[in-house]
Amino acid sequence: MSETTIRDVKARLVYNSRGEETIEVDVVVGRSLGRVAAPAGKSKGEKEVMYYPSGGVAEAVRIVNSEIADTLRGLDASNINNVEEVLKKYDDTSSLKKIGGNTVYAISLATSIAASNSIGIPLYKYLRIVDDFFLPLPLGNVIGGGRHAGKGAPDWQELLAIPIGAPDIYSAVRANLMIHEYTGKLLDRALGGFTLGKGDEGAYAPPINTLKGLEILKEAVEYISDQLGFKIGIGVDVAASSLWDSKTKSYVYLTEGKKLSKKEQIERIVDWVERFNLVYVEDPLEENDMEGFTELNEILSGKTLICGDDLIVTNPQILREAITKKAVTALIIKPNQVGFLTTAIETVKLAHKEKIVPVISHRSGEPPEGYLAQLAIAWGGRILKSGIMGGERIAKANELIRVSEEIGSHKLARL
Repeated sequence: MSETTIRDVKARLVYNSRGEETIEVDVVVGRSLGRVAAPAGKSKGEKEVMYYPSGGVAEAVRIVNSEIADTLRGLDASNINNVEEVLKKYDDTSSLKKIGGNTVYAISLATSIAASNSIGIPLYKYLRIVDDFFLPLPLGNVIGGGRHAGKGAPDWQELLAIPIGAPDIYSAVRANLMIHEYTGKLLDRALGGFTLGKGDEGAYAPPINTLKGLEILKEAVEYISDQLGFKIGIGVDVAASSLWDSKTKSYVYLTEGKKLSKKEQIERIVDWVERFNLVYVEDPLEENDMEGFTELNEILSGKTLICGDDLIVTNPQILREAITKKAVTALIIKPNQVGFLTTAIETVKLAHKEKIVPVISHRSGEPPEGYLAQLAIAWGGRILKSGIMGGERIAKANELIRVSEEIGSHKLARL
């Protein structure tokens, strides 16, 4: 039996960082184990594949253990297409409703990890699609709102920090941690006492509106930037689909008690990009408004990265449309949005070809491991969106530090 032959496959039900049920898959290749638990987002694009079949996680686990495992045993894991072809034959639906995208993702990545372990190379080298490795800039959620935080918090989902001028990965990770800590002090001062309550991704969830949150984050970023001696940028994830009311055709800001038209939403984005020198804007408009993204991108004309998440959902066909319409300059890569690693890789390759910045991203519900950091390095992601605080977020930052010992801590991506 070859050292890359799949010997066993087993699934189980475990829990993610939000305490939700998720699938975990073990794949044994030779004498090596690959183990992956799937993530889950709360703000989920409607064009994503289904996470699980109708019976949920328990049904996905049953399918893997009783119907798929036997088919995978004996396959050569060194070619991920071998495994994914089996899964495509089992579920040929566009939404993966028979088995679920999380199930496919967990099997595919667990197989790749086991195969890379069996031949003794790191995952980032095993799944590489780039000629030269560099470390992605860590993008972290400092103040959270929207569906990640709850009523009274900022309406925009994430107010983010990114250490764009950091000289090395240690400084980059430390900068985000310092900004998180100092922002807590500023919130406490501004609110006359703050419990330091946090949302799904470890970001603060204060009872303030988005504008106030941006003002506080700007103060924190400027202070820590002066302390460390390099530039730190501010980014946002508007998650505009969670604000959009299709009946009134407006963006509803519950914390502010306002409704904005599309024109007013675009005007607000442009105003705040300039006022806060935002370097990254994710999902500024609702997920079906490709033309709105194009209009905004034309207005801003390179002043900031316009990033599509719910707009594109890691789908190469949708990315091609976005490229044709010049709708984005960056896109989120979340492999479980499409299930298959090969599809995610196709999307990343297309992004590189068309000079679109790939942002390899976590979900709000994450397992406590660092594989996403290795995928970001393997795929040439210039940004790793992985949060700041919480064990499942720190795991990604620590993995960047570990890999930096092999490729050099100073080999940071630049925007």
